[in-house]
Amino acid sequence: MKPPIEIMLIEDSTAYRKVTARALDSEVDLNLTSQFGTAEIALRELKETPAHSQPDLVILDLNLPGMSGLEALPWIQNYSPDTKVIILTQSNREADIVTAISQGAAGYLLKSNTLDQLTEGIRNVMAGGASLDTSVAKFLINKMKDVSATPENKALSQREMEVMVLISEGLQKKEIGVLLKISTRTVAAHVERIYSKLNVKNSAAAVNKAHQAGIFSTKK
Repeated sequence: MKPPIEIMLIEDSTAYRKVTARALDSEVDLNLTSQFGTAEIALRELKETPAHSQPDLVILDLNLPGMSGLEALPWIQNYSPDTKVIILTQSNREADIVTAISQGAAGYLLKSNTLDQLTEGIRNVMAGGASLDTSVAKFLINKMKDVSATPENKALSQREMEVMVLISEGLQKKEIGVLLKISTRTVAAHVERIYSKLNVKNSAAAVNKAHQAGIFSTKK
């Protein structure tokens, strides 16, 4: 039997922390090891904790007193690079979604989701997938409709352009596969063709060249 997933919760609402804690404690494969009301205290804990004792996953609210969740996200990854982060928030603002995902959040859930959806999202992320609220997934899909119809983009297929847009948002191959309902291997094949067509060697160069060529809209 696998050891339980070790979880840190960063949430300023005491009531919501209690509800979430009860939900996590009721699952045998999930273990809430720590919870904090501010990002500053949580970051101090992560900084001082040895690598082998770091949590597997952090559930992070965005609207926190003092340092916001978005401000804390890069620091979490700096102090604990192997820890996954799921954003759990009331905010469905497009800017928050794009920033969180581009900064490496493995999931973005709204507090309107059920607790069952949260626990399932944790398992999906720890299995290498992504956990996105339905409205968040729709937003990312809709961004694909902003793809420009310029002559330069005809070298890329529609699916390659969809993958290119998601790469530009910072999603990893597994996350793109979940969102587009294709295998990670298929995503990798699309990425290789994109690199070849754009004559680049990595995702950063591909995104930069795509923007310069006007392959897709940069509108947020």
